[in-house]
Amino acid sequence: MICSDRNSFALSVFSLISYNIICLVGQPNLYTLVVTLKDASGSVIDCEACQVGIREISKAPKQLLVNGHPVIIRGVNRHEHHPSLGKTNLESCMVKDLVLMKQNNINAVRNSHYPQHQRWYELCDLFGMYMIDEANIETHGFHDSANVKHPTEEPSWASCMLDRVIGMVERDKNHTCIISWSLGNESAYGPNHAALAGWVRGKDASRFLHYEGGGARTSSTDIVCPMYMRVWDIVKIAEDPTETRPLILCEYSHAMGNSNGSLHEYWEAIDATFGLQGGFIWEWVDQGLLKEGVDGKKHWAYGGDFGDTPNDLNFCLNGLLWPDRSPHPALHEVKFLYQPIKVSFIEGILKIRNVYFFDTTEAFDFNWILHGDGHELGSGILPLPIIEPQRSEEINWESGPWYSSWTSSDAVEIYLTVIVKLLHSTRWAEPGHVISSTQVQLPTRQQTVPRTIRRTDITFLCEVVDNTITISQQDLWEIKFNKHAGAIESWKVEGVTVMQEGVIPCFWRAPTDNDKGGANASYFSKWTAANLDKLFFLTDSCSVQTMTNHLVEIAVVFLALPKCGDKISSELEKSNVLFRVDMLYSVYGSGDVVLECNVKPSSNLPPLPRVGVEFHLDKSMEQIRWFGRGPFECYPDRKAAAHVGLYEQNVDDMHVPYIVPGECSGRADVRWLTFQNKDGYGLYASMYGGSPAMQINASYYSTAELQRATHNEELRKGESIEVHLDHKHMGLGGDDSWSPCVHENYLVPAVPYSFSIRFCPVTGSTSGYKIYNGQL
Repeated sequence: MICSDRNSFALSVFSLISYNIICLVGQPNLYTLVVTLKDASGSVIDCEACQVGIREISKAPKQLLVNGHPVIIRGVNRHEHHPSLGKTNLESCMVKDLVLMKQNNINAVRNSHYPQHQRWYELCDLFGMYMIDEANIETHGFHDSANVKHPTEEPSWASCMLDRVIGMVERDKNHTCIISWSLGNESAYGPNHAALAGWVRGKDASRFLHYEGGGARTSSTDIVCPMYMRVWDIVKIAEDPTETRPLILCEYSHAMGNSNGSLHEYWEAIDATFGLQGGFIWEWVDQGLLKEGVDGKKHWAYGGDFGDTPNDLNFCLNGLLWPDRSPHPALHEVKFLYQPIKVSFIEGILKIRNVYFFDTTEAFDFNWILHGDGHELGSGILPLPIIEPQRSEEINWESGPWYSSWTSSDAVEIYLTVIVKLLHSTRWAEPGHVISSTQVQLPTRQQTVPRTIRRTDITFLCEVVDNTITISQQDLWEIKFNKHAGAIESWKVEGVTVMQEGVIPCFWRAPTDNDKGGANASYFSKWTAANLDKLFFLTDSCSVQTMTNHLVEIAVVFLALPKCGDKISSELEKSNVLFRVDMLYSVYGSGDVVLECNVKPSSNLPPLPRVGVEFHLDKSMEQIRWFGRGPFECYPDRKAAAHVGLYEQNVDDMHVPYIVPGECSGRADVRWLTFQNKDGYGLYASMYGGSPAMQINASYYSTAELQRATHNEELRKGESIEVHLDHKHMGLGGDDSWSPCVHENYLVPAVPYSFSIRFCPVTGSTSGYKIYNGQL
């Protein structure tokens, strides 16, 4: 090589190694390339070095291939963001991002929407991440006018756009992580893009080209790369025989607040449809900043909190993590759906599939745990041969090491969990780190649970004085029922107040960011237009239907009317009734109370936020134990990762501190739960008489408070615990956050519903498990 000076020497060296050096997937192998410049006498004039790797990116019909394999992109979008420094990033923060990404099965990142700090590329090389490198070109919000063309159609802008693309490619071309160049973000489409694409393809034919603008299918992109396209539409494109490019969503599952609903539906489609090759979730981290509040403490701030005008409020808070890199509950769902070892149970066969394209399971340890009705029945190592990439191992469940534990159990619900852990340390995790965890339900010999009232022959007292019905059983428990309110006004267990007020119907939730998306078409707008946020429950009637020494039945009819200020429009305007709710309480001497609810909504109401009941417990009832999905927050359309189990948590810890408050802390598919104080006194609740499992939440923050506050630190705790037991709860949605996007099967239509709930008092010696299974 002949070079005139050191600078031209360095440029020539790195031009030689351009374009064909990218990380190997799995465990990346990087090599240090050193090139030395000597003069005629052999003296060293200059020395240059860089990390390189060997790979090949190629195309096949509907596929992007890495070393000949169509790897699936399990990605996220990442802005450069630090909670204190803003867009000035630190290496330690970059490393933390990559460690968390790898720990949560994320294998790809899109640099949204600009080339990022050079150290980021070196670290992605080192950790083995796929990358789309994106040019700093965006015209988001630009509108053509009669006098001004779009910049991409203006020749005067062509050189500026080309300058940015050339700068990106020439600066980053030797980095081993980049598999595709992006021409920018949301900049429409025009002849300037065609010029950019032509230059990149002429300069670097070894990588793919990506550009979403212009409908994501222009001639300037090698990848069909739509953003926020619905599941059914991406499947339609993948099945289009005239489309020969792979489809990789450049943005999907908008993670704004309590979101990412129906993410599993995207991955069911991706796993089942040839031509769908993954996508990048929007986005990795909330872009909030630390700001000192009036309390002297630092809190998360967003648009407008710094006196900035104009601003976009909280539309910078779209991440799977809080700004300090603490994970949102939705990250559990991402890790589960991105996990490389898939487990299924079909027709008695347990199938374990390695979905990696390059790595075997040699580095993994397989374990199993068997639970019956939430209690561990057995556990151990799952002996498996090494599973090659894209291969499966099948086990007849009756031949598995768990079978003897299964045969000795009389549990009604038995779940097998297969856990895959790292055997050895890696750059991003210690031995024992869980790579994959999947729960499947096994058959049981006992098919139904005997949901019986504990005892129906115990005598008790019932007194009716004016508007109060008092029912008690010696000193064991006492229920005071207010006829005017049509609800319990207090419930005591051995003199300890458990319930302060309730039970009343509930059809409202504190709106999430996704609920508000879509302006006048949003769910929130439709709910408020229908006055669902202003319901007043008028007690139309309340009467004792049955009164014996062993049973009292109280029938209540509620009419839900819209408020007008602090008053209802008119108690006589029956045409304003939005819901009629018939509730029948059956109280037994054992303290069991069965509540039957029949809900009849007005036929012209929009899909409902929830259908259930609300009550308030004494604030000391802080220990929650439940049998259902958990342990983390989960909802009907975001629960794939949440295993069914027996969990215990404090009410304070149930709260999820989204920066902007809203509906949160829910747990899905709950069979039963108890609330108890430190001495064990409390209340048990479960669905009853064939009603399905509940969606529940409990909080010191009322629904009204969660709706009022605009920052988590503004929330004020109430004097009681607000509890919701929902027969139906609308999904979270998350395809995007600016249109109504809850999938139809997770909507709650305004139709009649019937369900029953069983309550009973508990003490320190009472087991919710035994109550549920009819053993108490």
